[in-house]
Amino acid sequence: MALLPGTAYAAGGDTDGGGAFAGEQQSKGTRSGKNLGIQTRIQTRVEGSSQSAKTGTLTPANSNWDPPACWYEPAYTPKQIESTVKAIRKIGFFGLGDTVGDVFDSYFKEGKPYKDYNLDKQGEGQFWAAAVDEDRKDEPGAKACDELPFWVEKGETPKEPLAVTPRILAEYAYGQLPVPDTEVKMAPEGETKVNLPTWAWLDKARFKKISVTATLPGTGLSATTTAKPVSLKIDPGTSDAETYPSSGECPIENGRIGTPRAKGTPADTDPPCGVRYLRSSRDGSYELKATLTWEVSWTSTNGQGSGLPPGEFGTTQHVVVREIQSVNR
Repeated sequence: MALLPGTAYAAGGDTDGGGAFAGEQQSKGTRSGKNLGIQTRIQTRVEGSSQSAKTGTLTPANSNWDPPACWYEPAYTPKQIESTVKAIRKIGFFGLGDTVGDVFDSYFKEGKPYKDYNLDKQGEGQFWAAAVDEDRKDEPGAKACDELPFWVEKGETPKEPLAVTPRILAEYAYGQLPVPDTEVKMAPEGETKVNLPTWAWLDKARFKKISVTATLPGTGLSATTTAKPVSLKIDPGTSDAETYPSSGECPIENGRIGTPRAKGTPADTDPPCGVRYLRSSRDGSYELKATLTWEVSWTSTNGQGSGLPPGEFGTTQHVVVREIQSVNR
């Protein structure tokens, strides 16, 4: 998608279609081939962010879940559509401006299906246009919104399935959740020994509920998506290892994942969460992966809400495992 020339920027505005919309952040119009879109005006706010300097985004545990990578939202007033088409006509590159301008004028001006850009309906509604999730713009789903901007009367709900809704806002917020990295603390620290139980845990202060509220200004649409950590899965990075518990799933108890090994604990004590390596890593190391599972749900201003697929985020760290040498006399 290419940004339109400066005069073709759409103010985005509210669903009343009121012109300049002073004080609100302006969105930029976009053009892809012979279609017009808009840079989304969705705004997000994070609550309960972790204390970790390193964060990532959740990967849905359900690989069949595919939230929209694009949607339609209020974009252009009639006057903005008119000025946009006029700006496109000023593109002088091999007559491209007039060629594309003819297509848009046929659609917005000459009755196929709109007449004179709907200027007689200024203030009575807006043209809705396609917006793409910038983090997913290279995915095939980002091309699903291929309709030209369509008119929506003030107060009406579009019948288009991909028209923005609280659910779509919630799914957009899902991809914006800044979950903390899952690098675990271990004892022994630095390196461990073959057949020695290695304790693993995560600082409970870093693993609290995280919420992202996504709002589309001027529409009254808002949704809050909340993620709550529920368990940690340990993958030792080799089949020559045993995990504690045997499932590798360490539950969250009293707000903590695992337990730090107390000073003076016998070396052969089994940890509530950890790993025991059965073979040396030789001159290298094993890549231990700790993956945290988050339970996700959403609510909205209109009372809608439900669960969303659990999300996962993992961090890999190197673990050096040494063989204990002994001397027989």
